[in-house]
Amino acid sequence: METIEKITALRGGEFLVKDQDPMNMFIPEDYTEEQLMVKDMVNDFVDNFIIPQQTQLEKLDIELTKQLLTKAGEFGLLGTAFPEKYGGSMQDFVTNMLLTECFSKAKSFALSQGAHTGIGMLPILYFGNEEQKSKYLPTLIEGKKFAAYCLTEPGSGSDALAAKTKAVLSDDGKHYIINGQKMWITNGGFADVFVVFAKIDGEKFTGFIVERDFGGVTTGAEEQKLGIKGSSTRQVFFENVKVPVENVLGEIGKGHRIAFNILNIGRIKLGAGVLGACKLLSTQTINYANERHQFKQPISNFGAIKYKIAEQAIRTWAVESAVYRASNDIKIMEHQSLEKGEPLSKALLGAAEEYAIECAILKVWGSECLDYVVDEGLQVHGGMGYSEEAPMASAYRDARINRIFEGTSEINRMLSVDRLLKKALKGQIDMMTPAMAVQKELTGMPDMSSPEGKYGRELKMLSNMKKMFLLVAGATVQNFMTELEKEQEILIMLADVMGDIYVAESAMFRAIKLANTKGEAAAEVELNIARVYLDDAMERCSLNARRTVCAWAQGDMLKTLVMGVKRYAKYVPINSMITRRKVGEAFIEKNEYFL
Repeated sequence: METIEKITALRGGEFLVKDQDPMNMFIPEDYTEEQLMVKDMVNDFVDNFIIPQQTQLEKLDIELTKQLLTKAGEFGLLGTAFPEKYGGSMQDFVTNMLLTECFSKAKSFALSQGAHTGIGMLPILYFGNEEQKSKYLPTLIEGKKFAAYCLTEPGSGSDALAAKTKAVLSDDGKHYIINGQKMWITNGGFADVFVVFAKIDGEKFTGFIVERDFGGVTTGAEEQKLGIKGSSTRQVFFENVKVPVENVLGEIGKGHRIAFNILNIGRIKLGAGVLGACKLLSTQTINYANERHQFKQPISNFGAIKYKIAEQAIRTWAVESAVYRASNDIKIMEHQSLEKGEPLSKALLGAAEEYAIECAILKVWGSECLDYVVDEGLQVHGGMGYSEEAPMASAYRDARINRIFEGTSEINRMLSVDRLLKKALKGQIDMMTPAMAVQKELTGMPDMSSPEGKYGRELKMLSNMKKMFLLVAGATVQNFMTELEKEQEILIMLADVMGDIYVAESAMFRAIKLANTKGEAAAEVELNIARVYLDDAMERCSLNARRTVCAWAQGDMLKTLVMGVKRYAKYVPINSMITRRKVGEAFIEKNEYFL
């Protein structure tokens, strides 16, 4: 098997226009021994310390949450993304994503831990000066103090820059006086350190490090939430809070750089964060289906149940493939930047920004994968699934927030297309050459030859899906030009085509790599998963592509584009019912999600 160091990466968004050798794509089966050790350590911590106390944690026992966060700090689990000089262990990006996945079994505690180590601490690492990092990071890494992130306000949700919290320089020039309120603040009930965004003089959007002990910081009552009930979520109020000028985070008026760059990392981490939950819920669904008897047999014997179990596994495995593909690409770019002598913060942020398209895709596909897994898991449990005695009821409530966190699914869909088009306009991605090649190809005779090679059918399907996207996106951009940003429905349909391409290709490449390394027979389940996902993705892509052109094209233009979509949507389908059933039966036999 290829070593991770030899695996090459495309730039962000280039998966649409450049070919990649499946053998050069990172897959979870490439984890190093050190990464597997971290995985085992986190799983042991969650199994031994969190899950036994989960019932109490879900009652919003803040003191217990704080004790367990401190315990996590003692185990070194709060500092894996931070340099040793501040008390961390500075693991690579893939390892930190794996840690995020393992913690997701911990339900609400995972949110408390993730908010502390992610959006709470990373802005200080990435944008703080040396004095700020040395002052705040060590105690946060040790779990002696806790962090929170204050961006959202009652009047600013998706439009973060509409914030009204205000900062005014004091007469002596030593402090900024902050007034305002923030809402939906995770860890708000017990955080000691807040990353707060305010507008200096009501204009310059700026980040600040605010300590609760500064005075004037108060919190509202705990929010009565639909789910994630064990995490503290409160409004935070700032009334004449005196913040030393040395606690300005980053540059004055450049707070948007902090907010938006941190969200890129949060989005891909959410993609990893759902995986542990998906696998656990899938296992619980399989266990129940094997134990529950109706009509004198386990309900797992029935085709409708096999379908649900299989589809849970297929979506989870496909998303996992894409998450770690992107994670390793980010890791490679980080290392390349560091080798060029760039500072740590610039290397880490630059890599995440480069793959902002993929981060947005994975946030959407991950959150919607978990929604499917828990919804069908509850359905398999039937009436028991609706009872609080079974695990599905609370999981159902907890899962719903993920489509809102880190920017809604709608915002992220539109963002992914927007970032792609901006990169193309800046010449960072050559979209024009392959788009022109597609147009030229459409004027020639169709290729009627059969795909060559062992995986020729699948590779040609992926190639045609990309051509379909280039055809439709190119024509749509030419029609709307700068007005396209106002056409949200069209942007969302294009995003769905693009996302399906990325996830389907990641799954197929992973399956091919496994088949080439351990043999087709040993990789039969993975190949079946990837082929079912690919065939389904092709159907979704062709539907969204047709809907996109039908939304604006007319006459001969519409006929031409629809014919082009039809041409690239042609493929020889597999028997997806039987193939999916085989996938379901493999997991049912193992009585768990085993991949």
